[in-house]
Amino acid sequence: MKISKGLVVVFSLSSVLLAGSAAAASWQDQLSNAASSLTSGSGTASGTSAQQGGMSLSSLTGLLNGGNQSLSSNSMTNVAGILQYCVKNNIVDNNADSIKDKLLGKLGLTTDSQATQKQDYKQGLMGLLNTGNNQQINLNSLGQSPLAKKVKTKACDLVLKQGKQFIS
Repeated sequence: MKISKGLVVVFSLSSVLLAGSAAAASWQDQLSNAASSLTSGSGTASGTSAQQGGMSLSSLTGLLNGGNQSLSSNSMTNVAGILQYCVKNNIVDNNADSIKDKLLGKLGLTTDSQATQKQDYKQGLMGLLNTGNNQQINLNSLGQSPLAKKVKTKACDLVLKQGKQFIS
């Protein structure tokens, strides 16, 4: 009886994860789906797997405590877009806007129409951070919990530092 229940649980989780991986736009969605499946399956929400505005606490903590690569961008154009996103959402100061303008100038993208033709830039404007780990983090879907705000702030600060390095 225990073995059959265990197999049912394993197959259920496997099918949820497989379905989630096919439908999820990023690893972030996969982690969130798995955490919510585990939380709803147990009937309780523990402190490490509880959902906080789109991501589990453990996922947010992992991003916050991860290396700089986990929250740094992998391209100059994405850096520029993320900086604009961060300014627009009041996550960093307006100094980031001048860094963004200098980056776009260095890339030869002197008009908004030129910049928005670049996929990485458009993704950055939407809050999609293409990381140095070849992952994509949707800053919008992190939620508004204090921990999520810390992750967003860390991401914006790291991307701002990157932008400064790119133009120096």
